[in-house]
Amino acid sequence: MKTLILGASDNPERYAYQALRLLRHYEHEVVAIGNRTAKVLDVAIHNTPQNTGGIDTITIYLRPDRQTAYYDYILSLQPRRIIFNPGAENAELEQKAQQNGIKTENACTLVLLRTGQY
Repeated sequence: MKTLILGASDNPERYAYQALRLLRHYEHEVVAIGNRTAKVLDVAIHNTPQNTGGIDTITIYLRPDRQTAYYDYILSLQPRRIIFNPGAENAELEQKAQQNGIKTENACTLVLLRTGQY
């Protein structure tokens, strides 16, 4: 299952960093987009949207005001679901996603992974 992390970071103190490492630990394929380019484990963090297909889940670690620029990109990927991690909850994007048949969750990716609910 391929996951896109929006708001990825190479800072070990960030939850997005921890999620990337845990996703790879559970052998999920990861595409990562963050503020700057970097590499964590075997995953390149890009600072621009990537044209990639087959995204099952988008997990968001950006404040709602930072998400607006990605709306069209997110919807164009047609993921099965979007996870809004704590602090990333966004009713506007949630509504747009649901109108496009995309499931949404206000949840913590780390908790979902660790409890087998991912």
